Amino acid sequence: MAPIATKRLRYFALFLFLVQLTDPALASKIKNHTALKPQPPSTYIVHANTLAKPPHFTTLEHWYQSMVAAHSPHPANTSRILYTYDTVMHGFAVQLTGDEARSMSAAPGVAGVYEDGTFYPQTTRSPGFIGLDPTSNGAWNETDFGDGVIIGFIDSGIWPESASFNDSGLGPVRSSWKGKCVDAHDFNASLCNNKLVGAKAFSAGAEARAQRESNDSVVPSPRDKIGHGTHTASTAAGAEVPDAGLNMFSRGTAWGMAPKARIAMYKACDDDGCFGADIIAAIDAAVKDGVDIISISLGGPPESYHSDALAIATFGAERKGIFVALAAGNSGPTAYTVGNSAPWMATVGAATVDRLFPANLTLGNGVVLVSQSLYTMQAKGTAMIPLVSSGCRSPGDWTPDTVMGKIVVCMYGANDAHGIFVQNAGGAGIVDVDPREWSQDGSTAYPFTLPGLTLSYTAGEKLRAYMASEPNPVASFSFGCETAISKNRAPVVAGFSSRGPNPLVPELLKPDVVAPGVNILAAWSGDAPVSGYGQDGRTVGYNIISGTSMACPHVAGIAALIKKKYPSWTPAMVRSALMTTAWTLDNRGRHIRDDGATAGRHDAVMDATPLVAGAGYVHPDLALDPGLVYDASERDYVDFLCAINYTAEQLRVFVPDFAGCTRALSGGPAGLNYPSFVVAFDDRTTTRTLTRTLTKVSEQAETYSVIVKAPRDVKVMVTPTTLEFKEPNERKSYTVEFRNEARGNRKTEWGFGHISWENDNHRVRSPVAFHWNN
Repeated sequence: MAPIATKRLRYFALFLFLVQLTDPALASKIKNHTALKPQPPSTYIVHANTLAKPPHFTTLEHWYQSMVAAHSPHPANTSRILYTYDTVMHGFAVQLTGDEARSMSAAPGVAGVYEDGTFYPQTTRSPGFIGLDPTSNGAWNETDFGDGVIIGFIDSGIWPESASFNDSGLGPVRSSWKGKCVDAHDFNASLCNNKLVGAKAFSAGAEARAQRESNDSVVPSPRDKIGHGTHTASTAAGAEVPDAGLNMFSRGTAWGMAPKARIAMYKACDDDGCFGADIIAAIDAAVKDGVDIISISLGGPPESYHSDALAIATFGAERKGIFVALAAGNSGPTAYTVGNSAPWMATVGAATVDRLFPANLTLGNGVVLVSQSLYTMQAKGTAMIPLVSSGCRSPGDWTPDTVMGKIVVCMYGANDAHGIFVQNAGGAGIVDVDPREWSQDGSTAYPFTLPGLTLSYTAGEKLRAYMASEPNPVASFSFGCETAISKNRAPVVAGFSSRGPNPLVPELLKPDVVAPGVNILAAWSGDAPVSGYGQDGRTVGYNIISGTSMACPHVAGIAALIKKKYPSWTPAMVRSALMTTAWTLDNRGRHIRDDGATAGRHDAVMDATPLVAGAGYVHPDLALDPGLVYDASERDYVDFLCAINYTAEQLRVFVPDFAGCTRALSGGPAGLNYPSFVVAFDDRTTTRTLTRTLTKVSEQAETYSVIVKAPRDVKVMVTPTTLEFKEPNERKSYTVEFRNEARGNRKTEWGFGHISWENDNHRVRSPVAFHWNN
């Protein structure tokens, strides 16, 4: 997407194009930097091991202040402490120079010093498409719509006036809830109710950045000025709202995944993004308040877990029994781009639902290109209009002499904000060619202010060929202004959805699942323009946007339904239920398709592998009755971190009292008791053996038989081949031997299969990814 010189448009560009995260710098990185002149301060997160607190300090805060005074000798130095953290991790956020941070990193009791990074954000039809129906005896009625479960959102705030946050029919929040709504200059705590049970703002990190850069000050408020937080919160837990839609599109009853779940918003994002110090403070507060689920539609490039403050904080949340769902990222279809890939996270990619907003572009040679659009003026066919190609990287450069009366074709992506620039320059229309989506099914539709539509990569190539062959290319628009349901093959995995292999630990398959994330309708902020662009004067109550940011709260809401039925389940059990019951077939009974347009691809249909779709597309009804689950504890995750050769010092970032790696994980990191497998072969290894343990969660006694599918060059032996479960929560283990029977020097490549434990009542399926690296 072309850069636009406004804060809000930069922010909204992240829904489809992941902006790079400022790398957190460990103290070891800081040591290589020598200051040659006075340094301006930056925000650093200081992670402390509280077990090392000297006894003469009566409180942790006293100790922290002493550290800052010793290593940052400035007047009123302790006032630069922005936050103290005491729940998901221990430590504080403070403004330091690089030299001071280097000095601080060597202080006794300091486990790590991280320079603050910037993170960026990454529904009427989706509930029905994934099987949630108020008239059936399925997941909603079985769990009373998730009533009472509290979901915490780390996001851009909330618009409390939205009908999606109406508390009609809801009783009071449980007495153990410690959260509250905080008054601000534009947010009255009385706007909260039995649906919106918490609203807090964390902006000290953003304010420190603004002061350093002499920008406008940041005023703390839970109110959503962006729209993103309102959209994610209503997607997960919005109340029933009849006749919702964006203009005439997608009209119907809007529901969240868990319509009676309660919402607590922890605002940590503004126009410029989300700062690590604020995010950690928000997670810390959410866990302290007593949320059951946390939804984080934020992310950035992969960082080693021990240097990733978000990974450290979510590990702390998992230790407290909180299920955390995170967006996989929007950097697909390139491989090795999946973010938020720690094993204690539920990592969510984006896929489609069976809904399209059809429009057509008819070329001067008579070829009709099908597309999608949310343009509101119906037209069976406009006059033929001249086409002009533009890179659309700098739309502010468009002038009437170049675009007046023409359709501007953006071959490398555009959105409705670009359309406003075209319109202001006198253009007659805009065509957005999405270079990452193979077909129209995965393309994002935009509510353009002038005639405009989005073409897929394949349609865009036809347009490119026509314009190259014709000296005076022309085209005509057709807009039906309609919503087509159940006419397309769905789901398909969106091309923009980030995918594996896991760049940090290839032996751990990520993403975990995919969920609806393309053209999702949900509530919107009254302070946010439809496009996010400041010159866009349009405001709406509901908006349609795309991204793994939209997929993540779907999973958080479904997790709330599971938590309602099984309040004692661990986060790993919830994640297992989501994964082992996920769909792998679409609404046509064929394998879910990958819509990513990648170099060298010439076929019209490509199956979504586990590197793209994880275990598959979430299915709430099945997830509420998984039969068996793969559980994991803190000790299992510690063994995993030992298996990837983390040092004792690095492990104390997660577990302060860690003494050393004393138990080897059989099979290395691939041996974690996870609901998926990665099997790596090289020229020295012909056999891999992995063990998994299943826990019975069904009421009745059951016997399961194993079914295996693998590439022809792999022989798989499962021992035993049947598992009999009689007692509640009974655990049984099985071992899988994978033997590489490939002959010759096989090239580096991937193959896929699955291991499934089945009977007449349940199917517990685990994807398997095989990697040859010879």
